[in-house]
Amino acid sequence: MANDKTSNASPRLHYIYDPLCGWCYAAAPLVHAAAGIAGLAIELHAGGLLAGAQRRAITPQWRDYVLPHDRRIAELTGQPFGTAYTDGLLRDVGYVLDSEPPISAVLAAGVLAGDANRAGLAMLERLQRAHYVEGRHIADPAVLSELAAELGHAAAFGEVYRQMSGAITQAHIATSRRLLQQVGGQGFPTLALSLAGEPPQRLDIGRYLGQTEAWRSQLIAWLGSAQPDEVSAAPFCATDGGEC
Repeated sequence: MANDKTSNASPRLHYIYDPLCGWCYAAAPLVHAAAGIAGLAIELHAGGLLAGAQRRAITPQWRDYVLPHDRRIAELTGQPFGTAYTDGLLRDVGYVLDSEPPISAVLAAGVLAGDANRAGLAMLERLQRAHYVEGRHIADPAVLSELAAELGHAAAFGEVYRQMSGAITQAHIATSRRLLQQVGGQGFPTLALSLAGEPPQRLDIGRYLGQTEAWRSQLIAWLGSAQPDEVSAAPFCATDGGEC
């Protein structure tokens, strides 16, 4: 992944995501593969799926709604879902799912590393594993601090996390949602590619879920100025925190 000093004229893959979006977890291998392509910068834009008024407490009904989507993701992509999540976290009735704290953690990791998108992506991947495999409460600041320490951010994480929380995270979410609208995305995940400083163009990722090598090859072709294909419908989580 290119560092944050890469010129805006360099190819940039814009990733509009949410830490609590199951289809973003499905797309995680694609984003990870893109991060390994030389000369391509990744920009992270968190959309706040379950933030503010859209926060959601776990209920038996929510578990019944989520599990079929999770099974579909596992079948399509091979992404793992741990029993600590399916039979632990999703049975923790009353626990509130809140996107803002993990988004603040991603932002804080970027500030501490001085390479916002590389460090932010590492934090996002760790958050997704903590949630979907380990069944941990990633809205809990104590859990976020533990995960940050694993990534080498122990010393100043707490203070920077507090600075990023609240208004800064909310402004970041608002900017991300404006970008989502600009590129014609309907929800999370949405990926858009900008070449030679041109406005970002939304990409079709639906056909590549679970097909990481094919995605990597196609992305390299797009970077060679091949026109991206016409975008078709791909699975996503709606911005209102509802239908996936």
